[in-house]
Amino acid sequence: MPIPLKAGEILRERYQIIRIIGQGGMGSIYLAADLRLEGRQCALKEVEHDRSLAQDLVKESRDQFFREATVLARLDHPNLPKVSDYFSIENRDYLVMDYIPGKDLRTLMTEAMQNKIFLEEEEVLAWSVQLADALTFLHNQNPPILHRDIKPSNLKVTPSGVLKLVDFGLVKLLAKGEVTITILQGQGTALYTPLEQYGGDGSHTDARSDLYAFGSTLYHLLTNRPPPEARERFLDPDILTPPRQINPKISNRVERSILLAMALHPDDRPATVADFEEMLVGSRNPGVRRKTTPVRPLTIQSVLGLLPEKYLFYSVIGLMLVSLILTIII
Repeated sequence: MPIPLKAGEILRERYQIIRIIGQGGMGSIYLAADLRLEGRQCALKEVEHDRSLAQDLVKESRDQFFREATVLARLDHPNLPKVSDYFSIENRDYLVMDYIPGKDLRTLMTEAMQNKIFLEEEEVLAWSVQLADALTFLHNQNPPILHRDIKPSNLKVTPSGVLKLVDFGLVKLLAKGEVTITILQGQGTALYTPLEQYGGDGSHTDARSDLYAFGSTLYHLLTNRPPPEARERFLDPDILTPPRQINPKISNRVERSILLAMALHPDDRPATVADFEEMLVGSRNPGVRRKTTPVRPLTIQSVLGLLPEKYLFYSVIGLMLVSLILTIII
């Protein structure tokens, strides 16, 4: 594991390290102060490449890092942290992003477990709608972008209730003929990782791989129980307990959607995140939707359309009588 930076260290004469807010095998994530913009705090994602690897592999990985950083810096979506800078210092690469305050979903789930309760389905669905928006945005880029590490701890809720999908450490661009070196970048978190993501080059992953992690994350949030790994399920298909057997308050629709998203074979999952969102929530409004319906002018027809059928009939007859009376009087 790389030796972490110390509090007070300054990178590029601009970013002053405050503290570590995350740590992994390839580096740390730091909270830092932006010395050029007073009062601004940011998150620094650090990646240190394996020195034991051949230089050509290290170079290819670093080239990929900068390609991906360039693409991420162009993204602008309310449920994604904004990437503002990227740079290298010796054998370490850094990605600078907005610092997202608030608790991650793993923390909220843990608090619910400590209180011996489950997170409310409506609340989880509200987060799901926002996550679906972010993933659809990523998957619709050209080339498409996969996150590949969706899990409760990578989803944060701001004090205002906005969900943010953070940590782009395993992001992959689906450019044709391009190979991702997963030996350097990792393979995701086992509990939420589909079988196809365990390959050496990640060439068999697509948007449905993120969908598996999405479904597995919802399973965990709604049951307080981590899902079994895909490799274990492949050997023992009955090891996955249906969510409603753990939490009976989960609706049939949500359970069915989650299990479809967690199908071991990609072809058995919904084709897109939008399809999964439709299965999951349909016409329900679970609290947070940015999709708006145009306001239409109020007309007699629209008012009548809101009335029950039995009242609609009498209303039409009444209007006809009024029209007839006016005609006779005139």
